[in-house]
Order: sequence, then C-alpha cells, then structure tokens
Amino acid sequence: MNQLDALRQWTTVVADTGDFKQLSISKPQDATTNPSLILKAVQKPEYRPLLDEAVKKHAGKPLDEVIDRLLVRFGTEILSIIPGRVSTEVDARLSFDTAATIARGERIVALYKAEGIDTEKRLLIKVASTWEGIEAARQLERKGIRTNLTLLFSFAQAVACGAAGVQLISPFVGRIYDWYKKSAGANWDEAANAGANDPGVKSVRQIFAYYKQHGIKTEVMGASFRNVGQIKALAGCDLLTISPELLAELAASNEPLQHALDAKAAGADIAKVIYDEAGFRFALNEDAMATEKLAEGIRAFAADAVKLEKLMQESGK
Repeated sequence: MNQLDALRQWTTVVADTGDFKQLSISKPQDATTNPSLILKAVQKPEYRPLLDEAVKKHAGKPLDEVIDRLLVRFGTEILSIIPGRVSTEVDARLSFDTAATIARGERIVALYKAEGIDTEKRLLIKVASTWEGIEAARQLERKGIRTNLTLLFSFAQAVACGAAGVQLISPFVGRIYDWYKKSAGANWDEAANAGANDPGVKSVRQIFAYYKQHGIKTEVMGASFRNVGQIKALAGCDLLTISPELLAELAASNEPLQHALDAKAAGADIAKVIYDEAGFRFALNEDAMATEKLAEGIRAFAADAVKLEKLMQESGK
C-alpha cells in the first residue's frame, strides 16, 4: 500500500488545484480552488479557452459576475470527475464586508444550481476567516449554504469559526511554517521543527484536539503544505487538501504511514473559549504570525483576482 492509499484510511484526501485534468490521476474525494489556482490554470493553453468562452458568452455583464461564472465553470468540471465537494472562493476583496460576502456567496450558489448541482451536498463557499467573513459564514450556514473558512492561521480564528457553526475550516500549515522559519532566520533548525514539531502541524493539532474535546462538528482540513512530512504528521485529520505534486509524492512511496491524529484521543485538555468581536480582534492582534499572514493572504488573493480581471478584459478586446 502506498502512502496516499494509507492516508485515505483515516483522512479524506482533497486535491488543491484548478487543473481538473489532473484529478483522474490522484482520485481525491473533494477538491479546493482559489483565485491563484484558477489564475494559474487559465494561463495554460489547455484552459485558456474556458476564460475566452466565459468572456464571450457573458459579454456586457459586470466583470465580477463573469469571474464567478468562470469559477463555477471550473467547479462544475471538477464535480464531474470527483465524487465529493468542491470549494469555490468569494472574492478576497470582500473579506471585510459581511453583506457583500453573503451576496457573492449566494450568487455563486445560484450559478451552481443553474448547472444542476446539489449545492448543499457538493459545494462549499470559501470565505476568509476575518471577523466579517466568519459572521457572513454564520448567516450563510443558516440558509443551508455550506462554508469553508480559509486563510486560517490562529486558534482564535478556529474558535470563532466553530462557534459560528461553519461546515469546515482550512488551517494553512505551510504558511505558518513559512513565517516561523523566516522569523528564526539563521537560527532555524529544520530537523528540530519537522513532523509533529512543525509549528503549522502543532497549530492544526491544537485546533483538532479542541474541536473533538468540545464536540464541535466543524470539519478540520489542513491546507497549504510544503512537504509530505507535514502531511504525514497530520494523518487522521478530518481532511487534508494537497497539491498534485505532493499527492504524487505520497503515491510514489511505499514507506509505512502511521496514524498520527485520533479523534478519540485528541490530546491535552483545552478549556472552552468564547469570543465576542472585541475579544476576537484582540486575540488575533496578539498573534503576530496570524495577523501578518492573514493580511498577506488577502492581499495576494486580491492581487490575483485583479490579474484575472485583466486577462478577461484583454480577452474581450
């Protein structure tokens, strides 16, 4: 049994890609996308026609709507290949606007429904884990719209998401690792901070333990991996979303894989935490890594959304 098949025994494997033609190789249960992945895909010759088609078919409509239609086109293609759910992201530029995030999420759902997709079972709307994003997700969930809270770097964000009753969270393992490695500089010891000692892995383990201990039903999906060691250290997490490159690396290895996380033995006792808005903002502010990576992530996704718009404008000329 290769490591990818071994991982599937305990964890739902999710592909983190907009390149849907790769999905038949790794055979994931679910798939996640984001603006950067879609931008990367449409710059490939085999996917550029999808962008050109969306622009031509919906000429005259607002650019943000055409982008949503392109995202949904990719999502429906992905759903034709995988048996589970696809995550489609709301524009990161709306990360601090609850009402606009709700409206955009509802529009994406309506577009999927128009394609005949059972959105309650097969779609997750990705929203940034800001206070405003979490509140938008709370309201979307009440309407039967399932959400995936992304750009999550801190325990405080995870606590607030669990309290809001969101379907799933995506803690960014690799970006947490990146911050601590950069911060340590020449003092970074890769061996000492690998596996279970990796700061990104430790963050997910804490969140996983807290959710399981307090009966929080929100699913935990580790994301943004830099190496297979991080993935192996989280074997047993509810879900893991993994790039095609790392999925291939796991599939190529027949080394034994241990069950690292167990919901029945989730870890140390962690007291229940409740945040109001002020408490959440202060807790997030106290975490320099999470504050910086959240802002950086929103900026990066917003920049890629702008690049995607420019490609569409060029296509329409």
